[in-house]
Parts: sequence; structure tokens; C-alpha cells
Amino acid sequence: MLQVGVNGYGTIGKRVADAVRAQPDMTIAGVTKTSPDFAAEGARTAGYPLYACDEESVDEFHAAGLAVDGTVGDMVDASDVVVDATPGGVGAEYRPLYEARDTPAVFQGAEAPDVAETSFNARANFDDARDADYVRVVSCNTTGLSRLLAPLAETYGIEKVRTTLVRRGGDPTQSDRGPINDILPDPVEVPSHHGPDVQTIFPDLSIDTLGLTVPATLMHLHSVNVTLESTPDSRDVCDLLDAESRLFVVPERSGIGSCGQLREYARDAGRPRGDVWENCVWGESITVEERDFYCFQAIHQEADVVPENVDALRAMFDMADAEESVARTNAALGLERDGDARPDPRVAADD
Repeated sequence: MLQVGVNGYGTIGKRVADAVRAQPDMTIAGVTKTSPDFAAEGARTAGYPLYACDEESVDEFHAAGLAVDGTVGDMVDASDVVVDATPGGVGAEYRPLYEARDTPAVFQGAEAPDVAETSFNARANFDDARDADYVRVVSCNTTGLSRLLAPLAETYGIEKVRTTLVRRGGDPTQSDRGPINDILPDPVEVPSHHGPDVQTIFPDLSIDTLGLTVPATLMHLHSVNVTLESTPDSRDVCDLLDAESRLFVVPERSGIGSCGQLREYARDAGRPRGDVWENCVWGESITVEERDFYCFQAIHQEADVVPENVDALRAMFDMADAEESVARTNAALGLERDGDARPDPRVAADD
């Protein structure tokens, strides 16, 4: 049983902790918090061993009536591997601690790629993480693009990718984020950082990305154009994407026409926190004109990297091959077409 520590019990960390605990071959050794807030109380309620970030914080936890099992160093010592879910840039500061204790770690996409030996996406480059000590799970947007591009590249070949990413201003709890009433080119320069990040998974891919930030908190939305190396039929492309376990081709009959409705759908399906672990590709948007593929897809920024973290752990410790790990992760989370009561998403784009 793999003992997994989670450094940073925030938006991603708490979801990763729950996902790890659901797996049959791994468990949580502990989680860390910087302060005794509601999330720390939630960790205790969930039964996770709770650790403070440093000695100075221990007294603060005790004063708040929250017992802690030690500091982050103690948690690392109790873990076979750490999932670092601290804010961007902080993970790199923690790497020397993990190295000093000879403990492998999984970092998140907000870290620079050089924090790890390889960037990771379960669908695209699972084997690159085998036996690695430090792995970076790419960002929510890069995860979403990698899942979509991998089957297209394998089946038809890709000449060029052009994507506009309409990004939420902040997560639902980030009330200090913006914009509040504006639309920002973010960044103004082209490409945005997302294209180079996708190239950490597909080094030879030609991709241009543009980023926008809007006053929303629910999900990201991608407008995707891919020039393929061959000319497929729209129905065949739709069936190809439908066969991917972490792509949800949203059927027209569902009446789902917005990101808000997707989140409501996930809540109605009983998903924890209303999480959407899959890319949501609108079937009606799937269009092929000669060699050009088009679609809209929605990405739940709080959730889509969660199963990827689980698969990265299995890859690092050679616990399963890619197909077996993805299937095991999906089954444990309920990320299955029958398991989460999704309708059959197959829909012909040219119907």
C-alpha cells in the first residue's frame, strides 16, 4: 500500500487526498495546512493525519483546538511519496526538503517544468514518468488539451494546433481574483504560456495559443482548431473522442449549453463537490472541414488534474501500465459512463 503525503490541503490537495484514499493500492499518510482554517478542520473531520507547515504554526493549531501530528518534515518522513499541491512556486522551494529525505514527489502545473524530471499526462506520456523521482502533472488547461490531442495525433496526425483559451478569473473561493467586470487578453503576447506547456508533453507539436480571462469562476472554455495530416469523417472523429474515458462528448439531447449547466449536471449525478474530471466536448461543435477539426471543450480547473495525480503515482512506482492505471483510477472515482449515470454521449456531428 503506497503511503502518500499531500503537502497543501487546498483546492487541488483536498481533492487529490480524497482520490488517493479511494484507490485500492494507496492511502493517505498525512496532509499539511499553513493555518487552522475551515479546510484544516475538514481534514481532521475526514480522518486525515494533519501536519503544520512549520514549528511556529503548531502553537497556532493547538490554540485553535486542532491537534497536529507534527510538521511537514514529519509528514514527509511518514510518506513513500509526496503530492505537492502548494501554490505555484512554493513547490520548488520544498523540493530540497523532499530530496534531503529521499522522498519522491509529484508537483502541479503551476510549477516551472524544470522542477521535475518530466511533465506528465496519463493519456499522452504515462511511461515517461516510470521510475522518476520527481514528476510534474501539467496544468488543468494543458491536461485538457493533451487528452484531446493525443487520440487525434495517434489516429490522424497533427500538422498544427490553434487554441483560444477563455479562462475563469478565479476559483469560487478566490474572491480576491479578477477581473470583476472586464475581459482581459491574458497575456497580450502570443503565444500564451499554454502552448509551450503542451510542448512539454508533445515536444514536436506545432501549437499556437491565445489566452483570455473573464469574470467567471466555474470552468475554462477552449475553442480548438487542429489541422490534421489526413482527412477524417466527422462521425469517425466523434466516435474516436467518445471512446476516450476522460472525454465527455456532450450530446445535443442533454440540453447542456453552458459551463454552469455542466456543473449542475455533475452535482445532480452525485459527483463529490460537483467535480467534472473529464474534458467536456460539445458534440454539436465537433466539425471537420477537409483537414481542419474544430470543437469547443470545457475544463473544470479544480478537478481535471486529480485523476492525473493518481496515475502519476502509479507510473513513478511502476504499479500498473497506463491502461490499467487509468481504468483503476476511473473505477475508484466513479468516472465511468455507467458509474456516473451519464447518458451515452455518442452523437454524430453531421446529423
